[in-house]
Amino acid sequence: VQLQASGGGLVQAGDSLRLSCAASGDTFSRYSIGWFRQRPGEEREFVAAIRWNRNTLYADSVKGRFTISRDNGKNTVYLQMNGLKTEDTAVYYCAGDQRIIMSSLSLWGQYDYWGQGTQVTVSS
Repeated sequence: VQLQASGGGLVQAGDSLRLSCAASGDTFSRYSIGWFRQRPGEEREFVAAIRWNRNTLYADSVKGRFTISRDNGKNTVYLQMNGLKTEDTAVYYCAGDQRIIMSSLSLWGQYDYWGQGTQVTVSS
């Protein structure tokens, strides 16, 4: 499967953004999709994930502010980001895998497929 992330941009603290991860090339509904982010000089960090059965998992740092959802008809997973903070500034990546289990959703090394990143910059 090929993944393409989009929707990043420059916003002010408190604003909202919606990221999209569009998939092609395979049966999208079978895939679990995760969002990760990476700041310069830091390791990749888990943000949120949604399994093929729509079970979701969030990092504590975004719980209550971010919402992950999927539209299998459009082969797309969305990350709605509300109440953005300056610390949310990062490059955001989406990743996919068919076989990943719930307990491994937050582990970036468990995903086989990755999209290119999209930059999110939150100014104060």
